[in-house]
Formats: sequence, structure tokens, C-alpha cells
Amino acid sequence: MGFADKARNKMEQMTGAAKQRIGDMTDNESMRAEGATQQGEARAKQAGENVKDAGRSARDAFRG
Repeated sequence: MGFADKARNKMEQMTGAAKQRIGDMTDNESMRAEGATQQGEARAKQAGENVKDAGRSARDAFRG
């Protein structure tokens, strides 16, 4: 599940970056803002995944 979530988050981040670039090229502030928001949300989700991974690693280190 972790890998799929990370891949989904990366795809969402790339989609946001593309929207932001399209907004820049077309001078569409709404599209630019939507892309930036989407990227930020994807980065936050990715940070959460990284925290979960760190927690699992710490748990495994104490068990092992």
C-alpha cells in the first residue's frame, strides 16, 4: 500500500506542476493557483507517507 500511495502522490504532484506551467504560459491565474494547490497537497501527503515509513522503521529497529 505504501508504494501505491507514494506513486499516486507523485503523479498528483506532477499533474499540479503541469497545471501550474499551463497557467503560466496562458496567463491563467486560476489554473496556476489550482496547480500550486495540488502540488502542495501532494507534498503534504508525501510527507505523511515518509513519517509513516520512519515510524515503521523505528518500530522494526526496536523489535529486531
